[in-house]
Amino acid sequence: MTQPAVLVINAGSSSLKYALLDPLSGDRVAGGGITGIAEQRATITHDATSTCAEESTETSIVDHEQALIEVVRWLTLATDVQPSAVGHRVVHGGKDFSTPVVITEEVVAAISECIPLAPLHNPACLAGIDAAVAAFPDVVQVAVFDTAFHATMPKVAHEYAIDREVAAQFQIRRYGFHGTSHQYVSARAAAFLKIPLTEFNAVSLHLGNGASACAIRSGRSIDTSMGVTPLEGLVMGSRSGDIDASVPTMLIRAGYTVDEVDTLLNRKSGLLGLAGVNDMRELHRRATNSDDAARLAQDLFVYRVRKYVGAYMFALGRVDALMFTAGIGEHDSWVRQSVCVDSTRFGLELDPIANESVHLTGPGEVAVISSPEAPVPIMVVATDEEHAIAEQAWNLLRLR
Repeated sequence: MTQPAVLVINAGSSSLKYALLDPLSGDRVAGGGITGIAEQRATITHDATSTCAEESTETSIVDHEQALIEVVRWLTLATDVQPSAVGHRVVHGGKDFSTPVVITEEVVAAISECIPLAPLHNPACLAGIDAAVAAFPDVVQVAVFDTAFHATMPKVAHEYAIDREVAAQFQIRRYGFHGTSHQYVSARAAAFLKIPLTEFNAVSLHLGNGASACAIRSGRSIDTSMGVTPLEGLVMGSRSGDIDASVPTMLIRAGYTVDEVDTLLNRKSGLLGLAGVNDMRELHRRATNSDDAARLAQDLFVYRVRKYVGAYMFALGRVDALMFTAGIGEHDSWVRQSVCVDSTRFGLELDPIANESVHLTGPGEVAVISSPEAPVPIMVVATDEEHAIAEQAWNLLRLR
């Protein structure tokens, strides 16, 4: 039997990341990315695991279609594995998509209708879909939605307390994001603890430049920190997170344009706004050198995470694990220690040595960093959204 392979496409506004992998094992055949699409110079990186071939170049890439042509060129040269399906990461599926779907004209139209909810992300997703259909006209295309895992949130968690007619007209409700990651790490953690996923309760922390918390009951999302857009919730690299809803109107009345407010809150706030940098490693370095702004930024980041952990543990009632994942969650022992400090009364007791010695060598790996006698395991789980997308696309293909 031919080895199954799924090409995963993650299209950004000026970038395209890809991975060709086995959906069953998660083993990479090849992967890479292109940044700077439609800019003066684009940077292209390719890596074929099976043949150890690598390539890194700079050139001009005018659009996502040309970017996909470049990806196909590389895959043809570096490997003879052909994709059985193409899985697309789609950031916003609105309220209509709670599972992966085969992409049709109707699906494309529905994703287009969600552009007002994700004006930076969904147009890029659509561009990636168009390019992939042109490059692989005979291969099934599957959309996997960041918002889908959170479709199980009850109304008390996803509704905002505003006029219901206005909310319905503009589709204003909490959707949540990073769903593919939260779903993936919860399944890995439950399997590691030998708890059936349908009985697994946990708080999941996806901490990176974008950051979100998720409350998981019986393997399903019941609440998450992001809202209509990825702006709400935790402090992030350049996003403010939770903020009084009156602040934008105050700024607009003071003379800011709507676009200026949007740029401020999404691109010039968070760690960047507080300290001038959005790299947590640099913040740690500056904080140890008595930089008060850096110290405040890292402390505020941790404080907001602790608030959500406490709220979600209370909402769940019983918690089987606290999980850290993504760039900061997987690699920053200081953040993990600071989040869990003085929490023994809540069943959380970090093992300092285990926390400092975490070294995950591959996607899906799990490390326990709590004391052996602690009632609630504290875990670091290496996320793998590409494998999760490939797995979901392959499962859908098998059911057709």
